[in-house]
This record gives sequence, C-alpha cells and structure tokens, in this order.
Amino acid sequence: MPRALIVHAHPEPGSFCAAQMREAAGTLQAQGYEVQISDLYAQGWSAGLGRGDFTHPQGGHFKPQAEQVRAAQDHTFAPDVAAELEKLLGADLLVFSFPLWWFSLPALLKGWVDRVFAMGAAYGAGVGTYDKGRFVGRRALLLFTTGGPESAYGPQADNGELETVLFHVHNGMLRFAGYTVLAPVVGFSPVRVSDDERAAQLGRVREAFQTLDQRTKVFG
Repeated sequence: MPRALIVHAHPEPGSFCAAQMREAAGTLQAQGYEVQISDLYAQGWSAGLGRGDFTHPQGGHFKPQAEQVRAAQDHTFAPDVAAELEKLLGADLLVFSFPLWWFSLPALLKGWVDRVFAMGAAYGAGVGTYDKGRFVGRRALLLFTTGGPESAYGPQADNGELETVLFHVHNGMLRFAGYTVLAPVVGFSPVRVSDDERAAQLGRVREAFQTLDQRTKVFG
C-alpha cells in the first residue's frame, strides 16, 4: 500500500485551506493510499531548530547540521522530530498544505522543514542531494491557497509567475532532497469567490489527486 504524508499548516480548522487538505486526504485514501496528516498547529509544533531537537546535544558551540548528522547516526533526535522524520522516511508521496503567506511557507511549515529535513537523515552527509538524494523515486507537491486572484500571478502581473515564487520550495527544498516535484494545486483567493467556485475548486483538488500519474512534473 502506498503511503502519503500531508504536512498541514493553517491555524483555522474551518479554513478553505483545511478543506482542500481534507479533500486531498480523502481522495488519496480512496486511491488506496495510507495517509498520515501532520497538522502542525494542532500538534503545537515548534518552528525553531535548537538544542531541544536532540536528546544528547554536545556542549559548547552549537552547530545544527553537525548535531543533525550525529543524531541521525546515534538515533538521538528529540521525540517530536523523530516522529515526524519516521513519517517522512516512510512516505511515497509528500504534500505540503498551507496558505501562501508573504510569497512563501508559513513559519511553522518552514520550521518543520528546518527540523525534519535533517542533514544526515534527509539529505547530505552520505545521504545525497538532487538526483542522488534520499527521496529519488518519490513524489512531492504543494497544495495551497492564495490571497490574490489568479490574475495577480503571471509574467506581467505584480506578484510574478508562480513558478518563480515557488522556486525556493520546489527546487531548494523538494528537488534538493531528491523528490520528483509535481505541479502545485492552487486555490486562488477562496475568500473572494462564490460558494459554487469554492465547490468547483474542491473538485479540482479531487481530480488532481485522482490523476497524480498524469500530473505535470516541475522537476524530475
């Protein structure tokens, strides 16, 4: 049975962003996936990487990457990091579910990447990167909402092209770790559209997750 991990970062359970996440999860389950959801706000996740990420950090000058490598070798990640890393390593499909804030990921989701994409476990230090990365052969995609309408994104639009806005996530996080990156699923400005359009967008989410094998690849 294929396994999917959805990492969700929105503070409001009743948000449209959360509705998209639930639609994706249900669709994946209907496709035969075992789905795990890391709801970062509900979990009380901490965004900050620090000594608390390790059960036995070395004293003296704190070097985060060196500590991660040592923890990967010695199995000394703190329980919250270890639990998320286990989910990540077991997932064939990774989905980031979030609202696009300031052209990027919410702080909790970026902090999840900082803490869980650990050196020596998820990348680098003998694990590899890009086409030799840990997650080669696995897929990832972004599922998110925007504040601006679709017309706000494009070559001549003030917000620029989404491919440019998302490059640091698509390439600098997901492709860097070896993932095949699929085209994002975007709910444009859900607060400014009708109930019918929001329902139609949930239908597009359902269709996207029903047809992952045919989805355009951004990288991979």
